[in-house]
Amino acid sequence: MIRGSRAALRARHESDVPILQAELFDDVPTRSAADSRPWQPVSPGAGDSPYAVRARSPEAAFFSVVELASGELAGEAVLWGVDQHNRLAHLGLAIRPGYRGRGLAKEAVTLLCHYGFTVRGLHRLQLETLAENLPMLGAATAAGFVREGLLRRNAWVYGSFRDEVVLGLLAEEWTDPLVG
Repeated sequence: MIRGSRAALRARHESDVPILQAELFDDVPTRSAADSRPWQPVSPGAGDSPYAVRARSPEAAFFSVVELASGELAGEAVLWGVDQHNRLAHLGLAIRPGYRGRGLAKEAVTLLCHYGFTVRGLHRLQLETLAENLPMLGAATAAGFVREGLLRRNAWVYGSFRDEVVLGLLAEEWTDPLVG
């Protein structure tokens, strides 16, 4: 487990899957805004749930976000598209509706950076998010990410094209608050 002051990243548990599916996946407009792939229904308990516990992979690391004060599951975090040759990866995050606005996203992004840079030895982390996703933009910039570009009308989201922002952070720009 990787701990901050308010949140922690831990391995995904089977008991997390139905909660994440119900609150993050089955909310079609929100899920459509969070994923570049079209939403398709997935039956509860199906093995192809995007939250299903998977075997370890060098290309991705899937975490559950836990709020430390309550010990409750607060969301999901992922480091994906890990490229060991170029030492880079993308990160993604989704916080359950009832846990938003508590500063957990900012801390989860910081914890993902700690994992990517300090644990995995990566050189670059990147994220793409909708230009209107102010909570993610705030969490990323608070962690040190720099806006690198705007992809105009790049994402098809629930009936319309939306702009996406690309943000990046290099290891040499990162100051790890978890390492003294």
